[in-house]
Amino acid sequence: MTLAASIDISQIDFKKGDGLIPAVVQDADTLQVLTLAYMDEAALRETLDSGQATFFSRSRGGRWRKGETSGDFLNVVSVTPDCDGDAVVVKVRPVGNACHMNRISCFGDEDAPGVGRIARLERTIHVRAQADPNDSWTARLMAQGPKRAAQKVGEEGVETALAGAAGDNAELASEAADLIYHLLVLLHARNMVFQDVLVVLAKRAEAAKDDG
Repeated sequence: MTLAASIDISQIDFKKGDGLIPAVVQDADTLQVLTLAYMDEAALRETLDSGQATFFSRSRGGRWRKGETSGDFLNVVSVTPDCDGDAVVVKVRPVGNACHMNRISCFGDEDAPGVGRIARLERTIHVRAQADPNDSWTARLMAQGPKRAAQKVGEEGVETALAGAAGDNAELASEAADLIYHLLVLLHARNMVFQDVLVVLAKRAEAAKDDG
């Protein structure tokens, strides 16, 4: 389904906000809120047609596509209206920073808080996997194939278990971080992402709910 076919613009209430609706822009992978902007009907249509976030600038009094001057585009994954049809969430995969102050988000300096750190690390692994194996441990590990990555997961799992049994909290956190990193490398080597794991967990949660 195309973006344009995913939303019924006729159901969006632009009148309530004098022709504008708020658009909460969210990273599709990390779920970090990147910015709050506004759209008129023309901006929403252009966003859906082009696949790049386009807004109505209240200060400029007209159309504004993010990235036209900075090169920091927001490639749109989905647009979802709220229950009243007077606001939308725009999920994007950013190219560069969303904030004009050269920050990832307009809401503070924090980068991909909470579990969003997993998706940020996956992006880093994707980039480093394409580097020279002489310069990157990730690329070197990827070059050795999934079996080597799986072996490292096993090794790090043992070290995490030992730290959990006899180490202090700092050691356990450090070993668990190594385990998660190598697990993500293994998933990448198998053309998978952590979202595939989350889908399984969600299905199990639904099954448990059905079981009472």
